[in-house]
Amino acid sequence: MTQRPMKFRTRAIHDGNSIDPQTGAVVPPIHLASTFRQPGAGEWGEFDYSRSGNPTRSNLQATLNSLEGAVGSLAFSSGMAATHCVTMLLGNGDHVVAGKDIYGGTYRLLHKICDRNGISVTLVDMTDLDAVAAAIQPNTKLLWAETIGNPLFSIPNLTALAELAHSRGALIGVDNTFGTPVLVRPLEFGIDIVMHSATKYLGGHSDCLGGTLSVAVKELYDRLYFVQNATGAVLDPFSSFLIGRGLKTLDVRIREQSKTAARLADWLAAHPRVSRVYYPGLTSHPGHELAARQFDGIYGAMLGFELAGDFKATAAMVGKTHLFHLAVSLGAVESLIEQPASMSHASYDPADRAKAGISDALVRLSVGLEDFDDLRQDIEQAIESV
Repeated sequence: MTQRPMKFRTRAIHDGNSIDPQTGAVVPPIHLASTFRQPGAGEWGEFDYSRSGNPTRSNLQATLNSLEGAVGSLAFSSGMAATHCVTMLLGNGDHVVAGKDIYGGTYRLLHKICDRNGISVTLVDMTDLDAVAAAIQPNTKLLWAETIGNPLFSIPNLTALAELAHSRGALIGVDNTFGTPVLVRPLEFGIDIVMHSATKYLGGHSDCLGGTLSVAVKELYDRLYFVQNATGAVLDPFSSFLIGRGLKTLDVRIREQSKTAARLADWLAAHPRVSRVYYPGLTSHPGHELAARQFDGIYGAMLGFELAGDFKATAAMVGKTHLFHLAVSLGAVESLIEQPASMSHASYDPADRAKAGISDALVRLSVGLEDFDDLRQDIEQAIESV
């Protein structure tokens, strides 16, 4: 009798987490060694130097391969290190088409680091396929999007973007930090590279820094591994352990947090002091139907809303919450709040921020595992205080 494939939640716990053969420990040990004894001069074992490979990091990467449906995954010292690795596939004179609704750190990397190497970038609305097609140039080598845009929650058509990129001879990578493999597995839609800031949902507890890349083609994996090994921005063993541990509860956390986020979005949509809510689970969201097709029945635990007020009032409001900590980052068990214009997206040039539609009144919420009523009351009193 053929055994059916294990479900996502089971694989998150068991794949990459084999029983330790020496002790029988159900949690694999953390290998802190920086170097490994070789069988002979010029003879290489499975591991030789921890920058090139580490057993604990390999365990995490094996779990990611299973969850993403990847042939290879790489773990980095941060999400930005992972994104930077992708851009190092490019050379002088190459061009990138990126979404205008992207993380501020990615904007900064593309506009203020990659440009030093003669790489140009065009920002475009990734939900407008005609605009994306028009932005692609003969020297375009990479399209970069986000499965859920940050901070405006735009939803691109992954299959259509992948087909467009490949028809023009370009790679396409996506940042799936907001989505996580619980909601969407972009490789299944033809995407070449999936990036996560593992600091966020994959780790899930605001206690480590990391980033990951997953790919579906070995040749591309080999190219990325070469860059990572040559430049050295690898994830340390202890952080690899923490993120691997976080993956075991990822499915449970995301589904519970998403339920609360959906309830908060409904409540905020009816609030008299809120002018607009950004959440793909709302039927009013322009990308709702596409999200319903691409996502696994839930819409994530991130949402945004615009306060009926100006920059000053919004800045004051986000500083008045008690359970929602005023902080950058996202995706952990505790809820976080921020004003993108002054925090996560302050690195945007003001003109580009305005062009992208990131208003001064925008508030971004990362919904944790606290009780809905407590979180609702916390936002209510903060709004009423300004």
